[in-house]
Amino acid sequence: MNQLEQLKQYTTVVADTGDFQAIQQYAPRDATTNPSLILKAVQKEEYKPLLEKAVRDNLDASTGEVIDQLLVAFGKQILRVIPGRVSTEIDAALSFNSAGSVAKGRELIKLYEKNGIDRERVLIKMASTWEGIRAAEILEKEGIHTNMTLLFSLPQAIACAEAGAKLISPFVGRIYDWYKKSTGIDYQGAEDPGVQSVKRIYNYYRKFGYNTEVMGASFRNTGQILELAGCDLLTISPDLLQQLADSSAPVERKLSADSGRNAAIGKISMDEPTFRFMLNEDAMATEKTAEGIRAFVADTGKLKQIISGMR
Repeated sequence: MNQLEQLKQYTTVVADTGDFQAIQQYAPRDATTNPSLILKAVQKEEYKPLLEKAVRDNLDASTGEVIDQLLVAFGKQILRVIPGRVSTEIDAALSFNSAGSVAKGRELIKLYEKNGIDRERVLIKMASTWEGIRAAEILEKEGIHTNMTLLFSLPQAIACAEAGAKLISPFVGRIYDWYKKSTGIDYQGAEDPGVQSVKRIYNYYRKFGYNTEVMGASFRNTGQILELAGCDLLTISPDLLQQLADSSAPVERKLSADSGRNAAIGKISMDEPTFRFMLNEDAMATEKTAEGIRAFVADTGKLKQIISGMR
């Protein structure tokens, strides 16, 4: 078996792309998208018809509503080629607006259901801010499942689990980027700070019996992926999926329920003051969360400009 096939024995593989034509060859169970991936996809000739249709069919709608229609159109196409779930991200400008995030999550699920897609096949992606986590808590109670993204630290992960979020997406590569830039060290394997962060979160969840799924995300190389073999899910870009498929080197399981149960970790009681203080004390997590929100807002803005230019 190649490395991708071996990895699938231990971990659910998720495609990290809006390019649904590239998804099929790797046979992932789930797929994730974000504003940057959708922006990249709609600039390709093969996806322009989806964008044009979303604009044409919603001439009287706001630009934001057209984007919602476009996101659901991509999600619907992706769900035709995967057996599992698709993650659709709300506007990152709502990252500090709990009520707005809840309203947008409900709107997206309504659009999916209007298109004949069961809500169990959709995860609403939101930033792991305190406000985003509170929105997830409300949506989960309504049977709308959430994928908490832009997550860089244990306090964010604990708050998400206590809120009952379905899934979290800790960003391995962006953590690695920050530490590499800060220290000048090109971390490898188990020494990678991004890998260590996900292992710590995974072991904490297993130790204390949380049901929230852990999906490592934002990988820079296959070494990071292989160090997390056994994590609940891993969302991987097509180029890294191809590298795994091209290698037949052995894959060893690194994470399991036992690794969590045996971990020497103390339980942390997470309320809002504790969350905000712990996040503030973590310069990397604070900076990368803010940077990620700004980047997604900027890419949504570019998408809005493209749509406005077509109307």
